[in-house]
Amino acid sequence: MPEGDTVWQAARRLHEALAGKALTRSDFRVPKYATVDLTGRRVLNTIPRGKHLLTRFEGGLTLHTHLRMEGTWKVYGTGERWRGGPAYQIRAVLGTADRTAVGYRLQVLELLRTTEEERVVGHLGPDLLGPDWDPERALANVLADPARELGEALLDQRNLAGIGNVYKSELCFLLGVTPWLPAGALPADRAERLPGLAKRLLETNRDRPVRQTTGLHRHDLFVYGRAPRPCLRCHTPVRVADQGDGTQERPTYWCPTCQSGPAPAPGTPQRWRDKYPRRTS
Repeated sequence: MPEGDTVWQAARRLHEALAGKALTRSDFRVPKYATVDLTGRRVLNTIPRGKHLLTRFEGGLTLHTHLRMEGTWKVYGTGERWRGGPAYQIRAVLGTADRTAVGYRLQVLELLRTTEEERVVGHLGPDLLGPDWDPERALANVLADPARELGEALLDQRNLAGIGNVYKSELCFLLGVTPWLPAGALPADRAERLPGLAKRLLETNRDRPVRQTTGLHRHDLFVYGRAPRPCLRCHTPVRVADQGDGTQERPTYWCPTCQSGPAPAPGTPQRWRDKYPRRTS
């Protein structure tokens, strides 16, 4: 799942490719906007807001997109073959004289007045990579429901914007607690570290092609994607289970030795063979 750093990179790619240029091609492949044509409008900018992307055009229009689980924006040069997936997965095409941005598998795509942007992003908490970042407010939001599992509180974009399954798992590991620990049970010294640590992780990775949290040459992440391989610190097999109400796949990784706190509730699916492989070396 794209997280705050990935969305920040996507916004930068779109901004560098399109900003300040007039559109020579505009193609929205969703029924609601199939007849909309923005050709001739100048692109003003693209900014990230948590996991949301806002591309603004002259005339007071904004294209709001969200990558969700599998969405992506690709940018191609003139004559370059599009390689982001089959054509039927394309949802938007924005072209200028020398660049074309193609949005694949975008599950959220809507055009709105720029003055109405708060309608789609106003509910978000402080953005870890945004100008509105407020660590005190973010921590207060996370701790506002002390009985809520910490992992769930971190994923709630109304508390702080930008964290997904990867950073949830990595943050909890670095704090030494399981994601199932009630937020109110987080020791005060670790709670104080949480906002700064979260921001540092995303800021460090927003300019990297491969996400890295360990500082180790051969291993990118401490726990995410490592089950059932040994923990990098204590060599206990890393575990993985789903967290949440089951309506979404939320693979959650943890080390039962390095992280204190509750384990998943009885009956929660636990996968000893990793269902979510990723590059870790």
